Amino acid sequence: MNIKQEIINAFHAKPREFISGEELSQTCGCSRTAIWKHIEELRKDGYEIEAVRKSGYRLIAAPDRLSAEEIRAGLDTYRIGQVVMAHDSVPSTQPLAHEAASKGAPEGTLVIAEQQTGGKGRLGRPWHSPSGTGIWMSLIVRPAIPLPKTPQMTLLTAVVLAKTIWEETGVEPKIKWPNDIFIGDKKVSGILTELNAESDRVNYLVIGIGLNANMTREDFPEELASIATSLRIESGKKLKRARFIQRFCENFEREYDDYLREGFERVKSEWEQNSYTIGKWITVSTIQQSLEGKAIGLDAEGVLILEDAQGKRHKVYSADVNYRANS
Repeated sequence: MNIKQEIINAFHAKPREFISGEELSQTCGCSRTAIWKHIEELRKDGYEIEAVRKSGYRLIAAPDRLSAEEIRAGLDTYRIGQVVMAHDSVPSTQPLAHEAASKGAPEGTLVIAEQQTGGKGRLGRPWHSPSGTGIWMSLIVRPAIPLPKTPQMTLLTAVVLAKTIWEETGVEPKIKWPNDIFIGDKKVSGILTELNAESDRVNYLVIGIGLNANMTREDFPEELASIATSLRIESGKKLKRARFIQRFCENFEREYDDYLREGFERVKSEWEQNSYTIGKWITVSTIQQSLEGKAIGLDAEGVLILEDAQGKRHKVYSADVNYRANS
């Protein structure tokens, strides 16, 4: 762990308290001069730190910036989020996560960016990712599960994301099958899961998450204003993005470990309880066909079940979903 991380951890462990230079030097295993130099670096990074003679240093405010140090400070996980690769601006976090995973990055590695200039969602659709307002990140996991079960990881991630939104904002989200989070009838987040595997095993998954966190209505392009929203708009409060990521990582690790031990049943139940899709009349479009019917739930493997007007049930594995306005 680097000295800056140690100092930030110390500040978070004693919020609003002064910490002497001597205590910090002992904690970090370096000289008080080195502590002063790192304090100055943190100030340049946007940290507001008060220094008082004979009292020490006190953190007044941390920048609204997604740094590895800020995310890891106080993070209560064993592996999810313990390695963070933070960037200011990238085309997309997904290929960076793939590259890291292919080079052996440990499970739980998180790739984040303040801005994506070429973010993509499902089916290659563009994802609006302006600087400093959202959470744009990709998570590497290496689950020991059969290849056909990997779509369940998208459903698990949606459950975790919905839970975290509720805990951090008090706003009730709903999950739109297969990979979106809605508040009311507007999209607030999307999930993109990509797979690297061989014929008999999963090498790794990269789970991409785009979340409209602190965007105002003016931040959305005209073509998105009527269909997208943000947590700030819906809650009326600015989100502490680093804290949200921490809570997401903690929730994800618990749900993921339970899933690996116990299977999909709990995820299925939680997904259905928070579903935007179940009970609605929908049209699903695949390469082969288009079907209309009522979404009635998930099967034991996580496949969407649609019942058409004749009462026949269909399994929908992957499709574009459109909703009837009065459903």
